[in-house]
Amino acid sequence: MLLTFSNGVHPQEFKGWTHEKAIERLPFFEDYVIPLSQHIGAPAKSLVRKGQKVSRGELIAEPTAYLSVAYHSPVDGFVTAIELAEHPGGKMVPSIKIKADRFSAQRMSKKTINWKSLSSKEFSQQLQQSGMVGLGGAAFPSHVKFAVPDDKKCDYLIINGCECEPFLTADHRVMAEYPEEVMKGIEILHHFLKPKKTYIGIEANKADAINKLTQAAKQYPALSVEIVTLEVKYPQGAEKMLISAILKKEVPSGTIPLDGGYLVSNVGTVAAVAEYFESAKPLIERIVTISGSNIKRPANLLVPIGTSLKQVLEACGGFKSSASGESTRILLGGPMMGMAQKSLDVPIVKGTSGILALSPAEVRNFDTYKCIRCGRCLDACPMFLNPSTLGLLAKKGMYEEMLEENLLDCMECASCSYVCPSGIPLVQSFRVAKAINRERKVA
Repeated sequence: MLLTFSNGVHPQEFKGWTHEKAIERLPFFEDYVIPLSQHIGAPAKSLVRKGQKVSRGELIAEPTAYLSVAYHSPVDGFVTAIELAEHPGGKMVPSIKIKADRFSAQRMSKKTINWKSLSSKEFSQQLQQSGMVGLGGAAFPSHVKFAVPDDKKCDYLIINGCECEPFLTADHRVMAEYPEEVMKGIEILHHFLKPKKTYIGIEANKADAINKLTQAAKQYPALSVEIVTLEVKYPQGAEKMLISAILKKEVPSGTIPLDGGYLVSNVGTVAAVAEYFESAKPLIERIVTISGSNIKRPANLLVPIGTSLKQVLEACGGFKSSASGESTRILLGGPMMGMAQKSLDVPIVKGTSGILALSPAEVRNFDTYKCIRCGRCLDACPMFLNPSTLGLLAKKGMYEEMLEENLLDCMECASCSYVCPSGIPLVQSFRVAKAINRERKVA
């Protein structure tokens, strides 16, 4: 019997379009926009000026706080502006605009960073200066994630290779094509975190990745790495769900995994850490899945940070013609937790795991009715919350009362919204409630 957690949902996978598509490098384009806030935490501060020549991988913005990371130029080129620009999150944010040098080969000289000679503090500083963030979507600064306080310890390191969101296959391809890099990243993390045991959790629908990593792990017997095959279920890749599925342990409300000795990291992030220390290339590009029924050529692409959605979609042949004449829906990320886009001019950022071009038929779009007390949302919620009650409180604007119903334990996986027969946008109302409570707390 495959390991899993309690509750959750089983959405259709839609991975067939890209799960066997090898990673391709996207051609370089002319214009790039680098928002200075692509991560959780304080925005970075620009170090360049308009007209300045920059090299690929050159530092162009420095972190302004501990919870902040550096940014680097994705191309050889020239800074054309430092101004407000559209961000995938819907806001206008300070950004660095760069025009690529059309005569450059866009290559970087490689050099190895001797990570074994670094102290834990120096390792953290290197990660911060590399611009490394979690590549699973949340974009949490990696130097903070991997910094274990003196009063805590990492007993179990869990690598998330689930990629449970429908459509997305970028992590799958990383594991299938770069298993050695994944293992090298684990070796580096082992050196600093010193866990008793490491697990790589992979859903059963990724047999090739399981086989490749199983073989690669044999080359690192001292690391005590175990590949764990998990049931295909959403949200299997959430860190608390992985801990529950693999270790049968619960992370109590109000605590973080590290309080219990667990540390969970996305497999793409681990491979990126290895690439940085093996080649000194900062986080200037990432793998993105481009999929959906309305895209002509679905693919997994290695995309420079700052490339516009329009350029990426054009490289995949653009949209299919719609017989109904209805517009294509564009999502960044997966369909469960992804963010709808109103413009194709926004850039790929560090947290962009996928671009989905969906037809109206693929998007649930029907009238909202009253809650019928069916209890499906309770059966779906992996955090054992009562989404029905939270939804009713949100409807009445009783946002503080929602905190008493453990609103902050909601990880916004949207399982409740997915199963709701009344079409109630539960998770959207929870996001609004959290934002309002944050504003009230600041005020």
